[in-house]
Parts: sequence; structure tokens; C-alpha cells
Amino acid sequence: MQKHLSTRPYFAAPFISRLTRTASVVALAAALLFQPAVGSAQGLFSPAVTVNDSVVTNYELQQRARFLALLREPGDPLEKAREDLIEDRLKLEVLAQAGIDPTDEEVTAGMTELAGRANLSLQEFLNVLRENGVDPQTLRDFSRVGIAWRGYVGSRYIGQARPSEEEIDRAMGLSGSGGVEVLLSELIMPINAQNAPQVEEVAQQVAQMNTTAAFSQAATQFSAARTRENGGRLPWMPLTNLPPQLQQVVLELSPGEVTAPIPLDNAVALFQMRDLRESAGSAPRYAAIEYAAYYIPGGRTPEALAAAQKLTGQIDTCDDLYGVALGQDPSVLDRATLAPSEIPQDIAIELAKLDPGETSTALTRNNGQTLVVLMMCGRTAEVNAEASREAVANALTQQRLGAFADSLLEQLKADARIDIK
Repeated sequence: MQKHLSTRPYFAAPFISRLTRTASVVALAAALLFQPAVGSAQGLFSPAVTVNDSVVTNYELQQRARFLALLREPGDPLEKAREDLIEDRLKLEVLAQAGIDPTDEEVTAGMTELAGRANLSLQEFLNVLRENGVDPQTLRDFSRVGIAWRGYVGSRYIGQARPSEEEIDRAMGLSGSGGVEVLLSELIMPINAQNAPQVEEVAQQVAQMNTTAAFSQAATQFSAARTRENGGRLPWMPLTNLPPQLQQVVLELSPGEVTAPIPLDNAVALFQMRDLRESAGSAPRYAAIEYAAYYIPGGRTPEALAAAQKLTGQIDTCDDLYGVALGQDPSVLDRATLAPSEIPQDIAIELAKLDPGETSTALTRNNGQTLVVLMMCGRTAEVNAEASREAVANALTQQRLGAFADSLLEQLKADARIDIK
């Protein structure tokens, strides 16, 4: 499954896991969490919030909270629903002034796309909502505001957001004075014949996540990479550090979006885009990458991992591994200098995180029976001419549109009269 900038949703994609199987459980929880504070119809439809001259009723608040709970949005559903509905009212004021109102067909298309991200048809999705006490109008309102707001932001700011040719050159490193850096989170799960069904199921669920909190929780629970200790979060890295086949995929993600599951040797990987920025330094494309791999029997057993930890504490450069391997079978050590496109994808992904002299013990070989101590030896750079100009331009445009939208919304909040009952 590949995500394209041209078909991004007008709102964030939710994470919905086996809705039909858990409908009764969620319905019970929602019933307990979101009982009306006032039992009468008058109380249910009385104001919960006023935003300038608009009213958010208790009913709308509870409906949105049920909806967000069903989507498994992190945080308190009532607080999140209140904040979202306040923002919706402010957006609707601006949209009304601009005369923007999407057609019923556009709204239905947005609803259908949202349902598809839960692997359901629109009718199946609506049935699940009804079973959990969510009126279909709640979904329609959610979609209508999202579609109209994206259209408004695009029409108002596209001229300012679209990068110049010089800015694209700089982002691609062609001018020698700049580049694109990405802030990713990762989740890497070992896979074998025994756990394949479970791993594939988890991977498909994670691919639907759209919040950093949800992805971080999943990475902490399921990932085998060292980054699981901080929720899968990787530091800022130049886009060109990534394998060429992954660069295009990452560029097509909006913040919060997750890649489709990426099959590796004995593992499955998923990456979430947290942010993207233009950097002041150059971002070269690499003509060749040199690395070394030392193999330890035992896979990810405690004994093998302890041996790997001891080894990494004793070496500073790839040359040091020759002394470690001295007298052993030559197959215990590999050293290679390859073009990025020729490097196995799982190795390339690990190398992207490493500086020269750094190591990784995330990989295995021989069906998980051999642990790989991978070391980055060095990179040979050349001008980055391969990245798609269109993909880079779209990524920069989307990033800037998001920043303009956030700034506008904060200003609207600052100027508004908001009264929470």
C-alpha cells in the first residue's frame, strides 16, 4: 500500500482495530463514560460551549467524544472532543465568510475514505458507529469541516507555501547549501513462520495509526529495535541517509502518517513521519556506503546479545573487527562497499541511523539464529540528483500549509470569545 500526496485525506486517518469484534465492549465503555450530565432532553441539548455566536451542545460534545473513543484517539475523549469542536466552530465562521461549502458528494467521498482506512465499506463503518451510539451525522459533520478547511487553507496559502525552484534545489542538496531532514519513529518486529500471522496483524493495525502517542505505545510494546526504549523515536536525520527506495515513501507522508508494512529479512518495519524541515547544511546523495557485519551464533538470545554488547564496547572502527575475527572462519565477518541501491534494505535502514564507527545489533540472519553486529565504516557522497523534485516540492508545500493552518487557528482562538459551561 503506497500513500500519495495527491490523495491524502482531508483529516487524519484513525486507528481502528477490529471494530466489529469489540463493538459491544466499546459501547459499554462509552455508555459509562459519556452518560449525559443532565438526563432531560433540555439538558442534553443545552450549551456545553459557546464560541463567539455559535453554540456547541452537550449532545454534540458527547457524540464527538464517543466517536473519538471509538477511533481510539489518545487522551481524554471529552477534553479532545471539546477542543476539536471549538476549533470546528472557528473554522466554520471563516469558511462561511469565504463562501466555502463542500458538496454532499465530496463529503461522502471523505467519509468513504475514512471508512476505508479502517478496512470497512462506508455502510459497514456507519453500522459500527450506530452500534456504539454514534449518529452518522457526527461523521458527516467531521468530514465536512475537514474537507472545507483543507480547501480553504490550500486556496489561501498555496502561493506562499509553494517552494521556489531554488528552495527545491536547496532541499535536495543540489545547491550545496541545504537539504531536507526528517524526524521519524520506527517499529521493527522480527517475523518467522510461527509468529507471522500475529506480526502481520499487528503491522496492519499500526499502519492505520495517525498519532505519535499511539505509534509510540505500539513501538514500546512490539518493536525489537533499541529505540523501543523511547517509543521508537529516531533523531533528526538527512533524508539522503535513508535507502533510496524509502526516501520517496517517506516524502509522501504527512506528519502522523505511517508507512505500509515494509518486509525485511526476518522482520517487518513501519515508520511514522513526525516532522520534516529544511536544513542549513548540505544534503549529499551517497555514491557508496561502506559497512561491516560480524555474525554471532545464537540470534537474539541473552548470551548472544551479551556477547554483542561486549564486542561493541571493544571496537571503534571497522578495522578493529579484523582483529576480533582473526583465527575464525572467514564467513564470520563481511565488509562491503556498495551503492545505496545495492544494499539489502534491512541493512540500509539500520545504516541510515549510524555515523561512522557506530554499531547496531537489531538484525539477524539464518532465520533468526545468527545475530548481526553491523558497523558503519563510511559514506562516499555525490550530488543528490535522483530524488523526485515533485515529491520534494509537495512535501515542503504540505509542511508549510500545515504551519500556516496552525498559526491561523491559534490566532482565531486568541481573538474568539470562548465560554465553557
